[in-house]
Amino acid sequence: MGKPTGFMEYKREKIKEKSTLERISNWKEYSSRLSDTSLKTQGARCMNCGTPFCHMGVEIQGKVAGCPINNIIPEWNDLVYKGQWKEALERLHMTNNFPEFTGRVCPAPCEGSCTLAITDPAVAIKSIERTIIDKGFENGWVLPRIPNNRTGKTVAIIGSGPAGLAAADQLNQLGHKVTVYERADRPGGLLMYGIPNMKLEKEVIERRVNLMIEEGINFRCGVNIGVDVEPEELRSLYDAVILCIGAPKQRHLYMEGSDAKGVHLAMDYLADVTKSLLDTNFEDGKALNVEGKDVIVIGGGDTGADCVATAIRQNCKSVHQFGKHPILPISRTEDHQWPRDPNIFTLDYSYAEVNDAKGYDPREYCIQTKKIMKDESGHVLELHTIQMEKVLGDEGFYYFKELPGTERIWPAQHVFVAIGFEGVEKSLPEQFGVEVENNRIRASIKDFETNVPGIFTAGDARRGQSLVVWAIKEGRGVAASVHQYLLEANVAL
Repeated sequence: MGKPTGFMEYKREKIKEKSTLERISNWKEYSSRLSDTSLKTQGARCMNCGTPFCHMGVEIQGKVAGCPINNIIPEWNDLVYKGQWKEALERLHMTNNFPEFTGRVCPAPCEGSCTLAITDPAVAIKSIERTIIDKGFENGWVLPRIPNNRTGKTVAIIGSGPAGLAAADQLNQLGHKVTVYERADRPGGLLMYGIPNMKLEKEVIERRVNLMIEEGINFRCGVNIGVDVEPEELRSLYDAVILCIGAPKQRHLYMEGSDAKGVHLAMDYLADVTKSLLDTNFEDGKALNVEGKDVIVIGGGDTGADCVATAIRQNCKSVHQFGKHPILPISRTEDHQWPRDPNIFTLDYSYAEVNDAKGYDPREYCIQTKKIMKDESGHVLELHTIQMEKVLGDEGFYYFKELPGTERIWPAQHVFVAIGFEGVEKSLPEQFGVEVENNRIRASIKDFETNVPGIFTAGDARRGQSLVVWAIKEGRGVAASVHQYLLEANVAL
């Protein structure tokens, strides 16, 4: 377990971050890794518990506890402590196809379930994971794995997000010939166009995709299945099809004035900015620019936070993020105990940036937008809001009660709607004849097969909007099921 007393001797060290004023001047990743010496010390803090909750990967009352892909965290923590980085990489790759993604964008539920986190700051698992894979690439340890034998079976995967990429990686290593179809111009799904560059630089994605191409996976971007290629044609070409199309249908805002010019869906804003950055470094002028404007983000989640970070990099005049829930507690509450991921107050990267650049936390809590006012040209002019109180009703359910006298008017020229996702876009599943239930493609986690034989699904399309790490788990799971299906089909022949 490394150093048995390490957790008592060493304190947690935060990952390095550029100063807020420096990083908002560019679109580079705002964080960087710790030194090898520091990470050896952080690895020494791992207790190698008799029951390591960090990698159990379960849901408790709808909240994740531990690593969903069951990373064998204590083992690679110990290897890092001993300076055995290559062995740590091998152990990490046993369970995680893309640690360079999760090491950057995963909220690290493993740390919330770390036994040390009961009384002290958790082991810096995410920082260690990121460094293991980055050192692997830098030292040439991550090499193309070309399968020795091919089965002759072919699989089409529609969607190149983390679920599709994980499924492709697994199936290719099993010897099947895999083609990944992506309707966007670059592979990666929401990794590419949903997560801003300052959290995940796109060279990281391209590096992995290029490796997968060397390993024999075929990527066809700019191909919209159901439009450019009919589902019947696709089915005739492949032995199995996997739908990893995500749950990208965004929730719209329905209220007076929500049709005003200047009201945008958050993911459209983030995608357009990223594409313009990658295509021309913004020289094409195609990205919406909020420089000098008052910006309101409606929705208190991570997508909204990314909009805040994007707006502050574009030098907006002001930016505020509206959330309907109360401010989170500083420490765990009785109804949110370990080993669940702690739902506590933190200063996310974007909020720290606004705080330092503008002098205030952009988050507004328990606030309800009542209407959006337009100017003479139909463009958004201002938002009218009221504060709310979260109240426990007699039936045992919480509801929000408006507080008279707390009305306020907010100037705004741009409003970004980040109130979540409805689920899968139904047109493609319907063309394949697969069932959609509760805005998700219907398939069990046992075999991931839809009601149509040979058509499988995984990721957000099956389970709903979730974390990158869950998508990787789904991709690995569906690959195992498809492999078994192809073996059985071969026996039947």
